[in-house]
Amino acid sequence: MVASTEKIIELINQDQYLEAFPVLKQLRIDLTEESFLELLQQMKQNGYKLFALYDENRIIALTGVGLQVNFYNKKYVFVYDLVTDEKHRSKGYGYKLLNFIDRWAKEKGAEFVALESGLQRTNAHRFYEEKLDYTKWCYSFRKSI
Repeated sequence: MVASTEKIIELINQDQYLEAFPVLKQLRIDLTEESFLELLQQMKQNGYKLFALYDENRIIALTGVGLQVNFYNKKYVFVYDLVTDEKHRSKGYGYKLLNFIDRWAKEKGAEFVALESGLQRTNAHRFYEEKLDYTKWCYSFRKSI
């Protein structure tokens, strides 16, 4: 039996953030390294946490989450970002990360894990619904101002 070299950790320092940036940029293509670091500092003040799945000491996948409270979800975790490095997609890393977040959310007393996904991302929707038991329960709207 081969021992797994996978681990999931919360990223907490500048070196880790810079290591994560090339993977996150595959999802958030408009970010520069500078804007990423600036926004990340602001987001962390509001409870944002960035977790990385490492395999063989390389970041393979990332998820950014926040513990939230509102009237309709009560206490819940919102998944802002979920991305697997393009060379490693469809190998179960996103599944492992979201299962980790489920456990983390439960430990924090959350009732739900919620996320949003672009309308065009039908493969991602199928993944969330069929592999992870997420349900579509609302539409999310926004307006440029």
